[in-house]
Parts: sequence; structure tokens; C-alpha cells
Amino acid sequence: MTIFHSMNTTASALTAQRLRMDVISSNMANVDTTRARQVNGEWEPYRRKTVTLTAKEGQFSNFLNVAMGKTAKHGVGNGVKVSRIKEDNETPFKLVYDPTHIDADENGYVRMANVDPLKEMVDLISATRSYEANVTVFNANKSMLTKALEIGK
Repeated sequence: MTIFHSMNTTASALTAQRLRMDVISSNMANVDTTRARQVNGEWEPYRRKTVTLTAKEGQFSNFLNVAMGKTAKHGVGNGVKVSRIKEDNETPFKLVYDPTHIDADENGYVRMANVDPLKEMVDLISATRSYEANVTVFNANKSMLTKALEIGK
């Protein structure tokens, strides 16, 4: 473990939360998008995207082995990474009655994106709070390293 290990760990969390906020912003921007891509020659509305985060080199078995004293601590707490950005294929599209819309079907319904603005705002608040907490950790760590360097004066 290096002197900058905790800063690297926190930086990985900052990067992951920033990407999470970017994806949420994209979801919010496309809440009314009815033509995101073509599937089988037919236009499909925008699908909500979600971010999946995983620990870097952090399998549960590694943590368990460290806790039991079987392995050294160098492989634990290496940060977080984005493992994938997944489209939400389970939530159905919203049907809105608007017979004047260009994408309305024969019954006058338009398929809208499966984005729920309320859910996105809750996720955005969560990502923002996580980002702020990691900024606080980063600044505290920076302060401790600065004080450690001042000891040698």
C-alpha cells in the first residue's frame, strides 16, 4: 500500500459517481424521446440506463480471507469501478394518449421512454451525496498528508 492508496480509492469512487450522474442526466434529457433507435425496422423510444458498480479486485472471499488472517491486506479496498451500463428492458414503455403525435399508433397512443423522473431524481440525489462524501474523504486525506509533511519542518 502506498501513501496515495486512499486517494486513488476515493478518486475511483468520484469517477464512478460522476459517470452515474452523467447517465442519470442522459435519462432525464431523454424522458420525452420517442425515437431513440430502430429495432426490426420500427422506431423504439429511449430506454432508461442504469450503472452497475463493483469493487476493484474485491471479491467477498478476499475480504473474508483478510478478516480471518489468511491473506495480507494489500488486495482489499482498491476502490470501485463501473462494471457496466445496462438498459432497462424490464420496465415497459409508458403509453400516452396523443392522437396528434407523429408516433401515435392507430389507437392514438404514443410509446414514451420508460424513464420515471421521480426515480431519476432520487438516484441523482443519492449519487450527489455519495460524490460529496467522497470529496470530503479526499480533502480529509489530503489534509492528513499535508500535516504529515509539515512534521518534518
